[in-house]
Amino acid sequence: MAKFLNTSATNYFLEELIKQARDRLVLISPFLRLNDRIKELLEDKDRLKIDVRLVYGKSELQPDEIKWLRELSFLRTSYCKNLHAKCYLNEELCIITSMNLYEFSQINNNEMGVLIQRKEDAELYKQAAEEALRIIRISEEVRLSVETVEKPEELEVAQEALEVATSSSSEKITTSKLAQKHNFKTAEFTDRLVKAGYLELRDGKPFITAKGKEAGGEFRMGQYGPFFLWPESLKL
Repeated sequence: MAKFLNTSATNYFLEELIKQARDRLVLISPFLRLNDRIKELLEDKDRLKIDVRLVYGKSELQPDEIKWLRELSFLRTSYCKNLHAKCYLNEELCIITSMNLYEFSQINNNEMGVLIQRKEDAELYKQAAEEALRIIRISEEVRLSVETVEKPEELEVAQEALEVATSSSSEKITTSKLAQKHNFKTAEFTDRLVKAGYLELRDGKPFITAKGKEAGGEFRMGQYGPFFLWPESLKL
């Protein structure tokens, strides 16, 4: 059952949501402006190689803050026109709230929000996650130097990362996570899995092979489509 949050409760659960993210963190807020505590938490996620997607509608960052964000290897920023939603989610929790990420809102405003837990409200969490992914799809990924970049082929990674929580194979990680561990893009690492014989291509789509299964690979069909899980110790 969804839980009502006042200002202090929103602060608390937002921090917990960020800290508990194991694979994917999505932060959707109209204003790209971060307080020191949020920066500290995001730096920790970056050290752990957690994929963070930050979607905004207006940037109020200073040059030194832009430089700081660009130094986070696993954080991507996207611009979404006419964005007014404030939604924050990881694999298990989702907060929909009036609260922005910047400090003034958290200190001086009266805020309200709702906490959705995937285990207790699976359908409601699914609807919120699907809308968050839709916003990501319609947004334009940008570098904060105002240099635009192509939309990544890894949008499917956002889908599989949200699905990994449904797997019982807790010691295995997704292709995208394993690729990050070895400092490859997902597409490049998938090619290496094909060359190693763990995957094979059929009509341009990857399928797990007998060798891949023997190595501990698993195929999964999640609510956002198919993905693969691998032992974290897998070597090519």
